[in-house]
Amino acid sequence: MAENDSAQSIMRTLLKLAKQLVIMLLVFTLVSVAVDIWRSKDINTMDLPNIKALTIDGTQVDVIAMSYEQPVLVYFWGTWCPVCRLVSPAVDMMSQHYFVVTLAMRSGNKQTLSQYLQHKQLGFSVVNDPRGQYSRLWSVQVTPTIMIIKNGQLQYFTSGFTSLPGMWWRMWMA
Repeated sequence: MAENDSAQSIMRTLLKLAKQLVIMLLVFTLVSVAVDIWRSKDINTMDLPNIKALTIDGTQVDVIAMSYEQPVLVYFWGTWCPVCRLVSPAVDMMSQHYFVVTLAMRSGNKQTLSQYLQHKQLGFSVVNDPRGQYSRLWSVQVTPTIMIIKNGQLQYFTSGFTSLPGMWWRMWMA
């Protein structure tokens, strides 16, 4: 009988912890969404500027044209950004399955970026934005920033830490 009471007590405790975890996740999600909405207030979602540029490996990219084939994940980041170091491996995984265009903001010259990518074992394509011209054009002020573009329209926007499941979900929903 004592074992049965002990098992029930443990189950009640686990259920309480699970309930608290679900509530915390919901609050975190709501706060994240609110912050993304607030940060995106300056972004022109109707008339997106295009990114037509050469990557550091010489490949021509045209984000708007690519977005008519399939959704494009556009990733603004910097080698100097600590949160980007956590997000970049997930973006690299996404680049193996989707169109991904990354823009390295104020991160040095082509050689410096190439060395950084090799050191971190990142294979995604990179457009160098040494003076921040693309980030200004797109009103990006926070790194990392991820945008999902489909058919020339901004579908999703987020800044700060983003998980791999969060990226998959946004690409799937676009």
